[in-house]
Amino acid sequence: MTYHPVVIDGADRGGRWAVLCDHASNEVPDFVNGGCLGVAPDDMARHIAYDPGAEGVSRALGAMLDGPAILSRFSRLVIDPNRGEEDPTLIMQLYDGTIIPGNRGISDIDAGERLRRCHRPYHDAVAQMAAARRAPVLVSVHSFTPQLRGRPPRPWQIGVLYSTDTRLARPLLARLRAEPDLSVGDNQPYTGHLPGDTIARHGIEHARPNVLIELRNDLIATEAQQKAWAARLAPILIETLADANL
Repeated sequence: MTYHPVVIDGADRGGRWAVLCDHASNEVPDFVNGGCLGVAPDDMARHIAYDPGAEGVSRALGAMLDGPAILSRFSRLVIDPNRGEEDPTLIMQLYDGTIIPGNRGISDIDAGERLRRCHRPYHDAVAQMAAARRAPVLVSVHSFTPQLRGRPPRPWQIGVLYSTDTRLARPLLARLRAEPDLSVGDNQPYTGHLPGDTIARHGIEHARPNVLIELRNDLIATEAQQKAWAARLAPILIETLADANL
C-alpha cells in the first residue's frame, strides 16, 4: 500500500483561505523503523507525537472558509514539518520528558529519507494550494497541552501566534480578546517567531496574510468540540480579514 504523507481536504474549493495542519497525525510510516519509534502507546497518544484535535478543527474550518485543509500524515516525532530543514529540533530525541529511541543517533541517510518522503511533500502540497488561490490567506491550526510535565498549568484557551507579519494576527488577537469567555494568549504558549517554519516559509516569505492559532487540546477532544470551535472561529476570521482590508 502506497504511503501518502499529506492529505488535502477540499483541494477544489475556491476561497482565499488555506488551512494548514502541520501536526495532524501521530502515524509512524512503515519505512521508519518498521513503523515504530520505540515510544510507548500512551506517549504516542499525547501532544509530543501530534496535535490532538487539530485535524478535526482544520477540516471543519476549511469547509467553512471555502478553502483547502492541508494535513500532514506523519508524527512530528518522525520529522517536524513546522521546522526548517536546518533546525536542530527537526528530529527530536527528547520531548517533554520522553526519550525517542528511534531517533537516537539517526544517520544522515535516514534523516534525508524522512525529509524526502514526509517533510518536503507536505511543504510541496502547501505551496501548491497557496499558489492556486488568488490573494491567499494562511491560517495554521495547532493544539497545545494544558500543562507540560513539571510546569505550571497554562491558563489560555486559545493563543494567537505571529512573527514579523502582524497584519492579521494583531486584529485577530484584539477581536478574540473582546470575547468575554476567552483567555487569549499573545504569542502563547509559544512564540510564533521560528525561522524556517511553515508560516515563515509559505506566508511571510511571500507577503501573504497569515496567522497561527493554538487551541488547548482538552477543549477540542471530541468531534462536536472541534466543529464548535471551527464554527466559532470561521466568522471571526472572515470578519477580521475584512476589517483589516487585507
